[in-house]
Amino acid sequence: MSRAGWELTTLGQYCEVFSGYPFKSIGFTDDPNDIPLVKGENIGQGEVLWDISKRWPIQDLAELERYKLIKGDVVLAMDRPWVPAGLKFAKITASAPDALLVQRVARLRGLKGLDQSFLAQLIASPSFVGYVQSVGRGVGVPHISSKEIGAFTFWLPPLMEQEKIGNTLSAYDDLIDNNRRRMALLEDSARQLYREWFVRLRFPGHEHTPIVDGVPQGWERAPLESALVLQRGFDLPTQDRQDGEVPIYGSTGILGHHNQAKAAAPGVVTGRSGTLGEVQYVDQDYWPLNTALWVKGFKRVTPLFALFLLREMDLKQFNGGASVPTLDRKSVHRVDVLIPSTQMLRAFDEFAVDVFAQVKKLASQNQKLRQARDLLLPRLMNGELAV
Repeated sequence: MSRAGWELTTLGQYCEVFSGYPFKSIGFTDDPNDIPLVKGENIGQGEVLWDISKRWPIQDLAELERYKLIKGDVVLAMDRPWVPAGLKFAKITASAPDALLVQRVARLRGLKGLDQSFLAQLIASPSFVGYVQSVGRGVGVPHISSKEIGAFTFWLPPLMEQEKIGNTLSAYDDLIDNNRRRMALLEDSARQLYREWFVRLRFPGHEHTPIVDGVPQGWERAPLESALVLQRGFDLPTQDRQDGEVPIYGSTGILGHHNQAKAAAPGVVTGRSGTLGEVQYVDQDYWPLNTALWVKGFKRVTPLFALFLLREMDLKQFNGGASVPTLDRKSVHRVDVLIPSTQMLRAFDEFAVDVFAQVKKLASQNQKLRQARDLLLPRLMNGELAV
């Protein structure tokens, strides 16, 4: 292992560790024109989950300029900084929207002598992840302070070597991010078709289909529970999880993996407790946690139709919790929804199945890219492999 010219230092010597503004929830909005907030809850493992971001009135942006995130910034959750799937951090990419940093999230910016791309890879490295897990403390809610982040000790290569390492690993990240954007565009094409056919009712043949009481002939308006059944997920404490390939779904998405499934694919999952409104399609057998609801039975609709049906319902409005947001399943079941004819369901599914097959292919490519990057990353970061 060659570290000629490398310096043993601390992160705080070369990096600004800055925490966000204490936004009050009373000021949050759902207006898509307002500016998204980066909170701990919408930082995933290597990406920001923009779809579940809270928002703040955009007219306040000028006075909150110092909390605005820019391309290349690294954000790290300070409360619950890790989940079983990994460290909760992300790099702000060129495709990210303007956003504001919230209190208890750290923004990391390299100072003179530290390349920002290298910094992002350093935060992703096993040594930093292990460090955070070793110093994270707190009963129930583990957390890490700005001082502790700055105290992380590591070997810093010369700037030119940092840039080479950062650029090499960032090439993988850029490919992954590009595939994510393609996946989002594909899903959006299916969403737009759903809205065109089943919300605006401009489906094939609509010009010649009689409408009776707002319902096309051959269609039916009925309670959601006649179309599908939502069921609470299953407990699975962290200590009981076994290594495996079965994804564990919580209220915000995949929270780890297990060796046993509780629900068969294809499936649809949404948040039950904590985070509401996020609806996800699952294309492999899975374990839905008790913080999630899963579709136990697709009675009169297909899984992909159910995905967009539930997304259009704005499930956040069915919050039945006093202190912790909780989805009231019984209220959702009673809501009347429009169930199209079998012919229209089949036509939509033919399109959506092809779209999601392409999404799955891109997701598989991303998994391989992550595996290749994760094998390369520690060897480059510790000087074992020269660039």
